[in-house]
Formats: sequence, C-alpha cells, structure tokens
Amino acid sequence: MTILFLFIAVGGYAQTNEEKLIITVKEFHQALVNKNTVSINQQTDKVLSYGHSNGWVQTKTDVIKDFETGYISYQSFKEDSISVAINGNMANVRFVADIAATMKGVSYNFHLKVLEVWVKKSKRWVLFARQAVKAP
Repeated sequence: MTILFLFIAVGGYAQTNEEKLIITVKEFHQALVNKNTVSINQQTDKVLSYGHSNGWVQTKTDVIKDFETGYISYQSFKEDSISVAINGNMANVRFVADIAATMKGVSYNFHLKVLEVWVKKSKRWVLFARQAVKAP
C-alpha cells in the first residue's frame, strides 16, 4: 500500500512535456527582461530567426549584441493563452503577449500574437524561430 501511495504521489508531481516547455518559454522571456545574455545564448539555436511584428528579423548574434549595446531592452513580457503542439523533437508555441520595450531610447508597448518554434536538443528545448504580428 505504501508503494502504491508513493507512485501516486510522485505521478501527481510529474510534469508533462508541454508543461516543461511552457516553463522554458517563460524562463526565456524573463531572460530577455533581465538582459541575461548567458541564458539567452543557452536557450537559443545557433541559426535563430527572431522576427518582430514590424518585419525586423534578428539573428542570434543580433539579439545578444542588441542587448549588450542597449539598442533594445525589455521592461516586461507577459504571456497569455499559451498553446503548445509537440511533434517529436519540434514544438510550436503560440500565445498572446503584452510587451513593454525600449528601442533606441524610445519606449513602446506591444500587444502581439506570437509563434515560437522550439527544438529539443538532448534534454533541453532551444528557441529556433519566432515571429510576431500585431494583435487586434
């Protein structure tokens, strides 16, 4: 009976792949806000394509350089209505985001629909691509 209870208790705390990915996604967004370029480097693929709602696309090198130089910074990043679809080692994550950012010293607030593509490498998810469009 004790062993059965232990399996039930441990099973209740186990996270699904989707839940683990959502945590990773939120941690990445917090790394953007915190300007944690080490974490951003670890959480992104070497061929990252980071698309913005205005058509601007950054590479991984661009993202890190733009944080280091202060060209862009995020003050807040809030996700809502997150949905995850996993197929093997690939996943797409869609959500609505409210983002406060500063670019070239000018502050902006964005309400966006975002698609992120994540790839599982070994046991870690890394961001492969992202595209955003303005939400109504």
